[in-house]
Amino acid sequence: MLDFVVVFTKGGVVLWNSKSNGSTSTPSESTFSSCINGLIRGVILEERNTEAKYYEEDHLAVQFKLDNELDLVYAAVFQKVIKLTYLDTFLADMQLAFREKFGGISAAGRLSESYDFDREFKRVLSAAEEASAKQVKAPKAMRSYNESQKSKKTVASMIQDDGKKSAPEKRVNIQETQPQQQAPLSPRSKEEIIAENRRKLREKLTPTKKTSPGDTKPSKSSASEKAGKKPRVWDLGGNSKDAVLLDRSKDAPEDVQYQSINSDLVGTMQGVIPDLDVESEDDEANGTDSTDEEESEELVQSRKNKRGGGLLSYFKGIVGAKTMSLAELQPALEKMRDHLISKNVAAEIAAKLCDSVASSLEGKQMGTFDSVAGQVKEALTQSLVRILSPKRRIDIIRDALESKRNGRPYTIIFCGVNGVGKSTNLAKICFWLIENDFNVLIAACDTFRAGAVEQLRTHTRHLNALHPATKHNGRTMVQLYEKGYGKDAAGIAMEAIKFAHDTKVDVVLVDTAGRMQDNEPLMRSLSKLIKVNNPDLVLFVGEALVGNEAVDQLVKFNQSLADYSSNENPHIIDGIVLTKFDTIDDKVGAAISMTYITGQPIVFVGTGQTYADLKAINVTAVVNSLMK
Repeated sequence: MLDFVVVFTKGGVVLWNSKSNGSTSTPSESTFSSCINGLIRGVILEERNTEAKYYEEDHLAVQFKLDNELDLVYAAVFQKVIKLTYLDTFLADMQLAFREKFGGISAAGRLSESYDFDREFKRVLSAAEEASAKQVKAPKAMRSYNESQKSKKTVASMIQDDGKKSAPEKRVNIQETQPQQQAPLSPRSKEEIIAENRRKLREKLTPTKKTSPGDTKPSKSSASEKAGKKPRVWDLGGNSKDAVLLDRSKDAPEDVQYQSINSDLVGTMQGVIPDLDVESEDDEANGTDSTDEEESEELVQSRKNKRGGGLLSYFKGIVGAKTMSLAELQPALEKMRDHLISKNVAAEIAAKLCDSVASSLEGKQMGTFDSVAGQVKEALTQSLVRILSPKRRIDIIRDALESKRNGRPYTIIFCGVNGVGKSTNLAKICFWLIENDFNVLIAACDTFRAGAVEQLRTHTRHLNALHPATKHNGRTMVQLYEKGYGKDAAGIAMEAIKFAHDTKVDVVLVDTAGRMQDNEPLMRSLSKLIKVNNPDLVLFVGEALVGNEAVDQLVKFNQSLADYSSNENPHIIDGIVLTKFDTIDDKVGAAISMTYITGQPIVFVGTGQTYADLKAINVTAVVNSLMK
């Protein structure tokens, strides 16, 4: 049974609603409002309109239908445990009834109009319920005992009739049917068996290959030369005496020279991180948006030869003044999906984006000179911008200052799979923080990978060389808290945060070991580290090179953090650090995949190998690059 039905605009203005009185245990109005608001924020505004048109929140579920011509949404709220098979038909009939009664009202007058839709709603609902009841077949009734075959049996029918005598059984001589067996072998003694086995063993060990007369045995001198062969000596191979010179784990006076080498980086990262610059081809975009149907065929052909046709060149020239149907949009959607996959968007996400665009365009009225190319590109661009735009702003400098005023350190935990660049990007973020006059403590909680602690020690030495303690009242800007290898990472992080609190350190950056998303013991360890230390921010570090793997990584990381934490509201991933962005050219689809899956923003983008190669995501630039 339906609990709540509502008609509202895509902007969230409620035009009509009706609460069912058939159930006495329905939730309150505030519960329905929260569920509808979650539908608007998480699905409608972010263009996550899936094909099922289904949304869940707590114990409630919402099934909705879009009316793109009037920009309306019809939604029905019901208990999640109840399966209602007539909702699709009901919402379609409700849309028709609402349009017949109020379709002539303009968009401006629609918001001020008072709607009396109760009578039509009850008529449509009762018709849908009756049609659904007719389709459901009643269960087949069980037969009574008197109707069964067993009740018709009598005692006489159970008596065996021996009137006909069975044919006499033919006796078969067993000895005739069995094959004639050979006479048993005479038993052998134990000594004979042992002698026979020894003879067979000697035959096996004796070589049967005959040596040719020309074959000679190797001389003793050649054997000694072979045994005494010296190992190959590689160029620049080094030996044990060079280990002292190659040991970089300890501070040396000459390391201060690093300050003069990279002194040009100092002062470049003060304030807000600069936005990411992604090359976009405005000429191609303008060519795609062009609706001039008198464009010469030679220019169109030259563009196809130059750019390979572009994303929407396949749909050039398709115009009309009619309502767009799903069948007409299907070729455009297929082309769009292939283009997104070629830009490194995960296949699953590309399909969902196409479904979202189809939902927003199906039933929409096209003008006479509107092209399918312009409509499709505009809808896709809006969808991508909404996905990449963060739900909440993560301002680390503001939050760190607030934590400093409260007398506690601001804690950030970095997690991710192996080899994505967690330690390197942690050092970049550390450089940005000390550029803004924060002193930082790095907690070396990667106690598994060989060289992880030494890598952080080297970064600490270089960062302190760029920002000497003499410039900051004699206080070291970056400190390293490490306890070696093979220790509990959660315990080291807890001790580091306590040390930072006692010594008035502003920010704690926790480096964790890389782990694959399917490694259950390591995922339990990461969940324990986050649960015990309760950080202010959990950042997932991922590569911009991955496609479908990004979806699997983020889904399983979030799921593991939720499953292995005993808290009612577990702390999952808060943001994303996208690394190796300078290696992908215009294949920026990983940014879309990661943001779509988690709904969390991309906080930092790594674009190079120096400490200053850290950028903030630029939504417009990424979308333009994706639409090239």
